[in-house]
Amino acid sequence: MPFFRLSFSYAVQRCAALMLLAGLAACGKDAAAPAATASAPAPIAVRMLTVEPRKVPIRFDIAGQIEGSKQVEVRARVSGILQKQFYNEGDAVKEGAPLFEIDRAPYEIALAQARAQLAQATAQIDQARREEARLKPLVQDRAVSRKEYDDAASTRQLAEATIQQANASIRQAELNLSYTRVVAPLAGITGRAEHSIGTLITTDANGSLLTTINQVTPVWVRFSLAEADLAKLPDGRLNRSTPVAIELLLPDGSPYPLKGRLNFAATAIDTRLGTQQLRAEFDNPRQLLLPGQFVTVRITAGERDKVFLVPQAAVVQTEKGNLVFTVDADGKAQARPVKTGDWIGRDWTILSGLNAGDKVVVDNLLKLQPGVAVTEAPPAAAQAAPNAPPAPGKK
Repeated sequence: MPFFRLSFSYAVQRCAALMLLAGLAACGKDAAAPAATASAPAPIAVRMLTVEPRKVPIRFDIAGQIEGSKQVEVRARVSGILQKQFYNEGDAVKEGAPLFEIDRAPYEIALAQARAQLAQATAQIDQARREEARLKPLVQDRAVSRKEYDDAASTRQLAEATIQQANASIRQAELNLSYTRVVAPLAGITGRAEHSIGTLITTDANGSLLTTINQVTPVWVRFSLAEADLAKLPDGRLNRSTPVAIELLLPDGSPYPLKGRLNFAATAIDTRLGTQQLRAEFDNPRQLLLPGQFVTVRITAGERDKVFLVPQAAVVQTEKGNLVFTVDADGKAQARPVKTGDWIGRDWTILSGLNAGDKVVVDNLLKLQPGVAVTEAPPAAAQAAPNAPPAPGKK
């Protein structure tokens, strides 16, 4: 009996201890609940942009290539040995400036021969005129036959024709002699010399080319617009009467100081490329633009209304389309699908998907998910102030 009482007492104490431990555990859970609530994720600090609709220019940046407004092949008109070159390749030359000289000696001899033939023809016509004048009174007195007089008149006419032929030969010889000095047909930039001094120059298509000259004041810029870009224009096309502003960006990204003007627009779409061929003209007084140079042509044609601008970094590109994160009234991020247009500087145009007054998140996008609480980050200057180094002389 004493043993039974001892066991029963031990069992009661054990049950009481277990109930106490259970109560403490329950109390611990209740005490931990506020701690869990207090450790909820803090809102993500982001920069926001409040967007408003605005008008933006319809602008395209297109690759273009410079070419001379006139491109001339300088060719030899007479054959002979190339003896002199008067210019350095790549020099700017004026119209009429000497470029090459071909051996003159054969053409000087040909001119001397033509002049000798003229002198001979002059002597012959003088003799023929004297003979005709001598026979004229004799034929009237029937001292000579009419045939003799007619033969003398014919000889005089043949001599006159010989004079004309001799004069033409002299003119041709003088012209050929002048062609031995090759001059610039227009002002421009010279190209590479195709032949070295001492080369035999011929007048066929392969041997007559000496160099080229590009007129670089003004210059032309060739470029093209795709059909998709043309569809964004008010009239759906470009022509010489379309009011457009044309600018150039040089290869280093700097703007060319002078504006251009459209001087050619194809009337048909290139079926191979699906583009409209265009050409603009730019003044080039300082010869900053050179033929063959690649540049960026910036065309501004009209305006598009009710468009929003957001930084390029604010747009998330996905397989299903582009989206931005906006902040709702509860301060939570929400994904908003948008339709994007072109880039304007560092901004992307949003054609649809946003409303006036929407707050668009522009940074920390990798940390965002729909429904996450966000807060507006303080300005960069305010953040940098506490960490700014002390002024000189202060601690």
